[in-house]
Amino acid sequence: MSEAPTDRGAAPAGNRVGAEDRLLEVRAVSKRFPGVLALDRVDLVLHPGEVLAVIGENGAGKSTLMKILAGVQPADAGELLVDGQPVQIDGVEEALAAGIALIHQELNLADNLDIAANIFLGREPRRGPAGVLIDHARTHGQSRRFLDMVGLAVDPATIVSELTIGRQQMVEIAKALSVDARVLIMDEPTSSLSQSEAESLFEVIGQLRDAGKSIVYISHRLGEVTRLADRVTVLRDGANAGELDRQEITHDAMVQLMVGRDIDQLQRAANRQLGAVVLEASGLRSPAFPDHRLDFSVRAGEIVGLAGLVGAGRTELLQTLFGITPALDGQLKIGEIPLLPQDPRQAIRAGMALVPEDRKQQGLVIEMTVRENMSLPSLKRDARSGFLNRGREKEVGDRMIERLRVKTPGPEQVVRYLSGGNQQKVVLGKWLAMEPQVLLMDEPTRGIDVGAKQEIYSLMEELAARGVAILFVSSEMEEVLRMSDRAVVMHEGRIAGELDREVLAGGEGEEAVMQLATGAVG
Repeated sequence: MSEAPTDRGAAPAGNRVGAEDRLLEVRAVSKRFPGVLALDRVDLVLHPGEVLAVIGENGAGKSTLMKILAGVQPADAGELLVDGQPVQIDGVEEALAAGIALIHQELNLADNLDIAANIFLGREPRRGPAGVLIDHARTHGQSRRFLDMVGLAVDPATIVSELTIGRQQMVEIAKALSVDARVLIMDEPTSSLSQSEAESLFEVIGQLRDAGKSIVYISHRLGEVTRLADRVTVLRDGANAGELDRQEITHDAMVQLMVGRDIDQLQRAANRQLGAVVLEASGLRSPAFPDHRLDFSVRAGEIVGLAGLVGAGRTELLQTLFGITPALDGQLKIGEIPLLPQDPRQAIRAGMALVPEDRKQQGLVIEMTVRENMSLPSLKRDARSGFLNRGREKEVGDRMIERLRVKTPGPEQVVRYLSGGNQQKVVLGKWLAMEPQVLLMDEPTRGIDVGAKQEIYSLMEELAARGVAILFVSSEMEEVLRMSDRAVVMHEGRIAGELDREVLAGGEGEEAVMQLATGAVG
């Protein structure tokens, strides 16, 4: 898992409020979805001027609880109090009126409008007869105040689509401040940010806390939680699992409460036997970076990490290998077969599989069942005289659910209702049923909890031991160092260099990767 930097400039100064001083209180809140008890009498307390981290494995109920607080979903039972008084939150407007604003993991901005329009969307200052005209001068002027509060030195007239994800995140915070929110709920706010953008966000969180704002911070990155949180509330299986005060917050303490046991450390195979080269690229040019030719290889039983900064071309390379954006030219061999896939079907037939970065948009049909998703790539292979083989489809689904330990009420559960970690297992399962020679994985553990990460790491080791060649992209440095037999590091569309296991496992592994990733060497 990604640990935050050791510089604790944004660390809390300790609990500065008394237990009797409660800004927000959740009492015995429950929520049920079809076949799932998402929340079971959950309690939570938030003090003024506090950063409260809410953590737990995928499916623990974190997002459901936050949506209830923000008025996105109603609770089935329980009570919410603000300043000690019961409140009824039946929608987003009621939540905002109570001073609660949710900043979604997937940002909720109109990217074709400018910053000022987004900050005041639906609440624009008006002018003219009966206030029918938007007062753009006042909108931009007032926006500047909130942008200053989050340290964003950008013209309010800038179109949102022109901003980086990190700056869009700051616009979301400014938007929340413009409605005088006293409680800001941040759901996985750094999942798509670069390290420098994350550092800027941490500084803003510290400033907001010092100004008396309260932050509910949800993250799977426990290093960030250690750095930022005044307190930690842990959920497990939809119920309270425990709470940690500032002085009690450690990685091991959080993990034990999240999973209910100590996590065994991954035992990497010390002498895994590598086989012949099964993926070899020579002079490969991708449409994203046509000026660079790429040469690399992956052997059977080898786990190769594809490292680099955001925008280095790692995802684009995987998409080219899989035929989503076919190569401009060059040579590619899959096993003994020379093939430059022109579409994913050719890549699949050659024994390749891709676990994409965005599982919901690219890896799953979320309104279909677990069984249906698991069998999608193998429908044609398993068909009988051109007709769907229901028996084989059920067999594949049941086998993969058991093998990957997918937490689901059954194979007929709609994938939308699974946790992120279990959705990722479904994506993996549908490809493992095809028994690929080469497995491409793009950010395989993004947005999933520590327990599910451990299971995916173990699965990668198991597949490699069986001779599968794995090429994976990860933006988490610890993941690259931990899982890679060898790392191929990209910088601005080219391969800047390679690092072997000895270097990666040594004390200088992180520095060596960053030197290549930033173009300092190579």
